[in-house]
Amino acid sequence: MEDINAIAVLQDPVRRRLYEYVAAQGREVGRNEAAEAAGVARTLAAHHLDRLAEAGLLESSSRRLTGRSGPGAGRPAKVYVRARAERSVSLPARDYRTAAELLAEAAEQAGLDAGLCAAARRRGEALRGSAAPCGGLEEAMEMLAARGYEPHLEGAEETTGVAARVVRMRNCPFHAVAERFPPLVCGMNLALLEGLLGVDGPVRARMDARQGECCVVVEDSKNNRD
Repeated sequence: MEDINAIAVLQDPVRRRLYEYVAAQGREVGRNEAAEAAGVARTLAAHHLDRLAEAGLLESSSRRLTGRSGPGAGRPAKVYVRARAERSVSLPARDYRTAAELLAEAAEQAGLDAGLCAAARRRGEALRGSAAPCGGLEEAMEMLAARGYEPHLEGAEETTGVAARVVRMRNCPFHAVAERFPPLVCGMNLALLEGLLGVDGPVRARMDARQGECCVVVEDSKNNRD
């Protein structure tokens, strides 16, 4: 019932807007910023943000937003980030996570990585259907968002000094199992996205793990430096 109660907290529309804004930033967010984004007063935003933290949907801490320290630096402000804990609801109760972990353990012990990746690539192609390979990063972001990856675009300076656009993903839909079996599940995830986006189009998926994000990134194919 704990997860149900936590998710029920999002029923309030203001609270949900605040949660979605904080979750989308991928960094600490102060009360003033959150209030402005949600279009509400700071006191109301503070009330709802604290309620989200009490429900375990956000994590809160305090720090000086000015970046200064010592006398005159101002009082620490309360900031919020999305909680790392997962929440899910299934009525009646189901335990697909345990099944996934058992299957992953068996596949890893049997050395079935290649077979799993082949199946994942076929599933990605089936999800794409008869559509052509993804036409660009913007289209890729739409497809990834629909799958729950929470993509965001960032620029990365290459050694040539030319800015390369890279799509990173704040959420891995397979996070819980990937934590226990990273090579197996991350390889499966890469193969799935290769099938979904296509390997012959203007974008490609590749491994580039970063703490707290999906292990796969998507970039322009021309950035490939194999």
